[in-house]
Amino acid sequence: MPGTNSKYDGLSDEELLALRKQGDDGITDYLMNKYKNLVRSRAGSMYILGADEDDLLQEGMIGLYKAIRDYSPEKDAGFITFATLCVSRQMYTAIESADRQKHMMLNSYVSIYEEDFQKEGGANPEEEFLDKERVEQIEALFEKELSPFERQVLDLHLTGMDYHEISMVLEKSDKSVDNALQRIKTKLKRVLKDSSK
Repeated sequence: MPGTNSKYDGLSDEELLALRKQGDDGITDYLMNKYKNLVRSRAGSMYILGADEDDLLQEGMIGLYKAIRDYSPEKDAGFITFATLCVSRQMYTAIESADRQKHMMLNSYVSIYEEDFQKEGGANPEEEFLDKERVEQIEALFEKELSPFERQVLDLHLTGMDYHEISMVLEKSDKSVDNALQRIKTKLKRVLKDSSK
Protein backbone atom coordinates (compact mmCIF):
# COMPACT_ATOMS: atom_id res chain seq x y z
CA MET A 1 0.00 0.00 0.00
CA PRO A 2 1.53 3.34 -0.94
CA GLY A 3 1.87 6.24 1.45
CA THR A 4 -1.07 8.20 2.77
CA ASN A 5 -0.47 11.35 0.70
CA SER A 6 -2.14 10.82 -2.68
CA LYS A 7 -0.34 13.76 -4.32
CA TYR A 8 2.70 11.46 -4.65
CA ASP A 9 0.88 8.39 -6.01
CA GLY A 10 1.49 8.87 -9.74
CA LEU A 11 5.22 9.55 -9.46
CA SER A 12 8.10 7.09 -9.74
CA ASP A 13 10.45 6.63 -6.79
CA GLU A 14 13.20 8.39 -8.70
CA GLU A 15 10.94 11.39 -9.40
CA LEU A 16 9.94 11.52 -5.74
CA LEU A 17 13.56 11.42 -4.60
CA ALA A 18 14.41 14.28 -6.96
CA LEU A 19 11.57 16.32 -5.39
CA ARG A 20 12.82 15.42 -1.93
CA LYS A 21 16.20 16.94 -2.78
CA GLN A 22 14.34 20.15 -3.62
CA GLY A 23 12.99 20.25 -0.05
CA ASP A 24 9.75 18.21 -0.01
CA ASP A 25 10.18 16.44 3.35
CA GLY A 26 6.82 14.62 3.14
CA ILE A 27 8.37 12.26 0.59
CA THR A 28 10.54 10.59 3.25
CA ASP A 29 7.47 9.52 5.24
CA TYR A 30 5.68 8.47 2.05
CA LEU A 31 8.53 6.19 0.95
CA MET A 32 9.11 4.83 4.48
CA ASN A 33 5.44 3.82 4.55
CA LYS A 34 5.47 2.51 0.97
CA TYR A 35 8.42 0.17 1.58
CA LYS A 36 7.81 -1.00 5.15
CA ASN A 37 6.64 -4.37 3.76
CA LEU A 38 9.99 -4.72 2.00
CA VAL A 39 11.63 -4.30 5.41
CA ARG A 40 9.30 -6.91 6.95
CA SER A 41 10.13 -9.33 4.15
CA ARG A 42 13.90 -8.93 4.59
CA ALA A 43 13.52 -9.24 8.38
CA GLY A 44 11.69 -12.53 7.88
CA SER A 45 14.52 -13.95 5.78
CA MET A 46 17.19 -12.72 8.21
CA TYR A 47 15.34 -14.14 11.23
CA ILE A 48 17.08 -17.51 10.67
CA LEU A 49 20.30 -15.94 11.97
CA GLY A 50 18.77 -15.75 15.44
CA ALA A 51 18.24 -12.02 15.83
CA ASP A 52 15.25 -10.48 17.59
CA GLU A 53 12.56 -9.69 15.00
CA ASP A 54 11.72 -6.26 16.45
CA ASP A 55 15.41 -5.34 16.41
CA LEU A 56 15.65 -6.45 12.79
CA LEU A 57 12.62 -4.38 11.80
CA GLN A 58 14.10 -1.33 13.49
CA GLU A 59 17.46 -1.85 11.78
CA GLY A 60 15.69 -2.40 8.46
CA MET A 61 13.82 0.90 8.78
CA ILE A 62 17.17 2.60 9.49
CA GLY A 63 18.54 1.00 6.31
CA LEU A 64 15.49 2.18 4.35
CA TYR A 65 15.93 5.73 5.68
CA LYS A 66 19.60 5.68 4.63
CA ALA A 67 18.57 4.48 1.16
CA ILE A 68 16.12 7.40 0.83
CA ARG A 69 18.74 9.83 2.10
CA ASP A 70 21.68 8.53 0.03
CA TYR A 71 20.12 7.38 -3.25
CA SER A 72 21.82 8.81 -6.31
CA PRO A 73 20.33 8.00 -9.75
CA GLU A 74 23.70 8.71 -11.38
CA LYS A 75 25.62 5.99 -9.53
CA ASP A 76 23.03 3.58 -8.10
CA ALA A 77 20.67 1.06 -9.69
CA GLY A 78 16.91 1.65 -9.47
CA PHE A 79 15.74 2.79 -6.05
CA ILE A 80 14.05 -0.51 -5.12
CA THR A 81 17.30 -2.42 -5.78
CA PHE A 82 19.32 0.13 -3.82
CA ALA A 83 16.82 0.11 -0.93
CA THR A 84 16.81 -3.70 -0.71
CA LEU A 85 20.59 -3.69 -0.56
CA CYS A 86 20.69 -0.96 2.14
CA VAL A 87 18.06 -2.73 4.27
CA SER A 88 19.86 -6.09 3.99
CA ARG A 89 23.25 -4.57 4.80
CA GLN A 90 21.91 -2.71 7.83
CA MET A 91 20.26 -5.84 9.24
CA TYR A 92 23.26 -8.08 8.61
CA THR A 93 25.67 -5.60 10.16
CA ALA A 94 23.48 -5.46 13.27
CA ILE A 95 23.36 -9.25 13.51
CA GLU A 96 27.09 -9.55 13.00
CA SER A 97 27.98 -6.93 15.59
CA ALA A 98 25.72 -8.64 18.14
CA ASP A 99 27.46 -11.93 17.31
CA ARG A 100 24.19 -13.81 17.43
CA GLN A 101 24.75 -16.07 14.47
CA LYS A 102 27.30 -18.39 16.12
CA HIS A 103 25.14 -21.33 17.11
CA MET A 104 23.02 -22.29 14.12
CA MET A 105 21.62 -25.79 14.04
CA LEU A 106 23.53 -28.30 11.96
CA ASN A 107 20.50 -29.12 9.81
CA SER A 108 20.54 -25.48 8.63
CA TYR A 109 24.09 -25.99 7.36
CA VAL A 110 23.19 -29.31 5.84
CA SER A 111 20.12 -27.90 4.08
CA ILE A 112 22.47 -26.26 1.57
CA TYR A 113 23.01 -29.68 0.05
CA GLU A 114 19.38 -30.79 0.24
CA GLU A 115 20.29 -33.80 2.35
CA ASP A 116 18.30 -34.96 5.33
CA PHE A 117 20.42 -35.94 8.31
CA GLN A 118 17.58 -35.91 10.81
CA LYS A 119 16.42 -39.17 12.34
CA GLU A 120 13.05 -40.59 11.39
CA GLY A 121 10.63 -41.16 14.26
CA GLY A 122 10.95 -40.28 17.93
CA ALA A 123 13.85 -40.75 20.33
CA ASN A 124 14.04 -41.12 24.07
CA PRO A 125 15.40 -38.17 26.13
CA GLU A 126 18.84 -39.78 26.53
CA GLU A 127 19.19 -40.23 22.75
CA GLU A 128 18.02 -36.66 22.15
CA PHE A 129 20.64 -35.35 24.59
CA LEU A 130 23.40 -37.37 22.89
CA ASP A 131 22.24 -36.18 19.47
CA LYS A 132 22.27 -32.56 20.68
CA GLU A 133 25.76 -33.02 22.12
CA ARG A 134 26.99 -34.49 18.82
CA VAL A 135 25.42 -31.66 16.83
CA GLU A 136 27.18 -29.10 19.05
CA GLN A 137 30.52 -30.88 18.54
CA ILE A 138 30.04 -30.90 14.76
CA GLU A 139 29.01 -27.21 14.79
CA ALA A 140 32.14 -26.34 16.77
CA LEU A 141 34.34 -28.28 14.32
CA PHE A 142 32.64 -26.64 11.35
CA GLU A 143 33.01 -23.14 12.85
CA LYS A 144 36.75 -23.79 13.26
CA GLU A 145 37.06 -24.85 9.62
CA LEU A 146 35.41 -21.74 8.17
CA SER A 147 37.18 -18.45 7.58
CA PRO A 148 35.38 -15.26 8.74
CA PHE A 149 34.43 -14.52 5.11
CA GLU A 150 33.05 -18.04 4.62
CA ARG A 151 30.96 -17.67 7.79
CA GLN A 152 29.50 -14.41 6.45
CA VAL A 153 28.69 -16.04 3.10
CA LEU A 154 27.07 -19.03 4.80
CA ASP A 155 24.98 -16.88 7.13
CA LEU A 156 23.58 -14.86 4.24
CA HIS A 157 23.07 -17.95 2.08
CA LEU A 158 20.95 -19.46 4.86
CA THR A 159 18.65 -16.42 4.74
CA GLY A 160 17.78 -17.34 1.15
CA MET A 161 20.07 -14.89 -0.66
CA ASP A 162 21.68 -16.04 -3.90
CA TYR A 163 25.40 -15.54 -4.56
CA HIS A 164 24.81 -12.25 -6.43
CA GLU A 165 22.80 -10.72 -3.55
CA ILE A 166 25.47 -11.92 -1.09
CA SER A 167 28.18 -10.30 -3.21
CA MET A 168 26.31 -6.96 -3.08
CA VAL A 169 25.81 -7.07 0.71
CA LEU A 170 29.43 -8.06 1.41
CA GLU A 171 30.81 -5.85 -1.39
CA LYS A 172 32.75 -8.75 -2.94
CA SER A 173 32.76 -10.15 -6.46
CA ASP A 174 30.24 -12.79 -7.53
CA LYS A 175 33.17 -15.13 -8.23
CA SER A 176 34.64 -14.82 -4.72
CA VAL A 177 31.23 -15.57 -3.16
CA ASP A 178 30.67 -18.54 -5.48
CA ASN A 179 34.14 -19.89 -4.63
CA ALA A 180 33.42 -19.48 -0.91
CA LEU A 181 30.17 -21.49 -1.23
CA GLN A 182 32.08 -24.29 -2.97
CA ARG A 183 34.70 -24.33 -0.17
CA ILE A 184 31.94 -24.39 2.47
CA LYS A 185 30.35 -27.45 0.84
CA THR A 186 33.70 -29.27 0.73
CA LYS A 187 34.48 -28.42 4.37
CA LEU A 188 31.04 -29.50 5.58
CA LYS A 189 31.37 -32.87 3.86
CA ARG A 190 34.79 -33.37 5.44
CA VAL A 191 33.55 -32.44 8.93
CA LEU A 192 30.56 -34.78 8.65
CA LYS A 193 32.80 -37.61 7.43
CA ASP A 194 35.34 -37.08 10.23
CA SER A 195 32.65 -36.89 12.90
CA SER A 196 31.14 -40.24 11.87
CA LYS A 197 34.40 -42.13 12.42
